[in-house]
Amino acid sequence: MAGVVSFVLLAVVIVLVTLRPGQTPEFVFAAPAAVVVVIFRLAPWSAVRRELRFLAPTLVFLAAIFVIADVADAAGVFDAGGRVVARMSGTSPRRLVLVVAMAATVTTTVLSLDATAVLLTPVVLRVARARRIRAEPALLMTAQLANGGSLLLPVSNLTNLIVFPLTGLTFAGFALRMALPLAAAVGVITAVLAMRVGRPDTTAVAVAESSGASDTGTLDRFGRGISLGLGVLLLAFFVGSLVDIAPSAIAAGGAVVLGGAALVRRRLTPARVARAASPAFVVFVSALGVVVTAATRHGLADAVRHLLPSGTGFGPLLGVALVAAVLANAVNNLPATLVLLGALPSGAAAPLLAALIGVNVGPNLTYTGSLATLLWRKTLRGEAAEPSRRDFFTAALIATPLALVAAIAALHLFPTT
Repeated sequence: MAGVVSFVLLAVVIVLVTLRPGQTPEFVFAAPAAVVVVIFRLAPWSAVRRELRFLAPTLVFLAAIFVIADVADAAGVFDAGGRVVARMSGTSPRRLVLVVAMAATVTTTVLSLDATAVLLTPVVLRVARARRIRAEPALLMTAQLANGGSLLLPVSNLTNLIVFPLTGLTFAGFALRMALPLAAAVGVITAVLAMRVGRPDTTAVAVAESSGASDTGTLDRFGRGISLGLGVLLLAFFVGSLVDIAPSAIAAGGAVVLGGAALVRRRLTPARVARAASPAFVVFVSALGVVVTAATRHGLADAVRHLLPSGTGFGPLLGVALVAAVLANAVNNLPATLVLLGALPSGAAAPLLAALIGVNVGPNLTYTGSLATLLWRKTLRGEAAEPSRRDFFTAALIATPLALVAAIAALHLFPTT
């Protein structure tokens, strides 16, 4: 009976989070389910505490990176980047897609996939509208690479942060192992979307010139300081791994320094900093972890374990990635990652990295596979600019399987790179 209740709770939370009736915050659905798990002892309290302790550093990092991304936005980094994108892309729709691919990959790598979904996407939309270029391929690029472009660093995706401690790799070692899989996935996705671009509008040049889109993208002194701070923070992640300083501690320090600078310069208010930290989302992730713990202990991890192939050859690694991708699209990539951790052995770097490829690239198949895609969709609906379902799924069905295979091939062929 406890197993049935655990599975029902998880299913209800996932459905409600996906549908979000009335745009209700996610924690409203997950927190009561977590309370039920604790009160009715669907999972032992010791298991719940262990799960929360395991998630704590990840949640600290998550809140910190949200603040850092908001500081960058307030400093004009994204607006300046948009002007650079406009200048580099000119009036060519295909060039816009290629430039957005680079911008989305860099943004996702440094500031995580949510920054790409929520902050870069509106910038890309403004550029496309200023150029009178069909926006859909470039907008689909921000969605696809918010997920598929998040393979490189442990800090690029919440899923990476959760799995990273179990791989036995250093920060730099993780980046080296995932560099080629990232290049393979981004290359495939970019090629597919670039081929779907139409011809430029003949009025684009006049509109671009009159819109100021040719601005050089210059930042003011504060913006330059924040950009420098982001570079120092990224370097600190690599150096910190060599001296055993957790990414969460570095990110928290970066949030304090950069957020403090924004407060002093009055670019942000204390209330906005508090909102940027997304405490409600942190509660949601914690509660979801508790709910997944109950389902995992009642057979979900065993069921997934039986589906996962063993070994480190191309076939087994691809099998792990495919199972992870299907699970991510079925239950969302965050709970899928938590379930996979209960089914994969710790310290087995190759299968764990293959699973990450599955839960990072695989969610591009559907709207509900990743929270970042849901945020991307919400952002564009507010602008009445959401690409059609046909465009979304056509690109997804072509690019995602090819990107998965290419990334796994790169992981297998260059295991120590």
